[in-house]
Amino acid sequence: MPDTVENQKEYPQPSSQKPECGFPIAKIGVVFSLVTGTAVALCIDVLNTHDIKLARRLYSFLKPNDVLLGDRAFCAYADMVTITKLGCDAIFRKHQSRTTTMQKGKIVGDCDKLVTWYKPKSCPKGLNKDEFDALPSSITVREVYYYVVIPGFRTQQVSLITTLLDKAAYSTLEIVGIYGKR
Repeated sequence: MPDTVENQKEYPQPSSQKPECGFPIAKIGVVFSLVTGTAVALCIDVLNTHDIKLARRLYSFLKPNDVLLGDRAFCAYADMVTITKLGCDAIFRKHQSRTTTMQKGKIVGDCDKLVTWYKPKSCPKGLNKDEFDALPSSITVREVYYYVVIPGFRTQQVSLITTLLDKAAYSTLEIVGIYGKR
């Protein structure tokens, strides 16, 4: 963005840059429509703002029955609850710190199961105490996993977490396909 005093004050340049040798940098969060490719909503903050903080500001633009697609950064308990309370659904890649096995949960098909997630014991960063206290004690989500096979490379397992629980209405293949369009 232009190197003006106002922009430097609002969006300071990264600390790794020498003073007066860089440009102000902002972080932008956008919700795009998968159907049309247009930007539905946008928010701007300073560069070191976490993506989830921007996303939470954009949730107010969701409409009932919207399905939000996102990567691992968005796959948090509080966000899954918030999105479902808005009458929306989500498909996120499972965060790497969350471990599950096929031995836990209700298996609803090959590579597909319903899992109960429990409210964290302590309030995560980014939530205030009132928001944390308002969270339910548990939520049921669906875990779908599939394998990416590329000849000459290691096979990679990808796990998705979704609030689309009805396997009859949303097949495993449909969920994987929707996420693949992301």
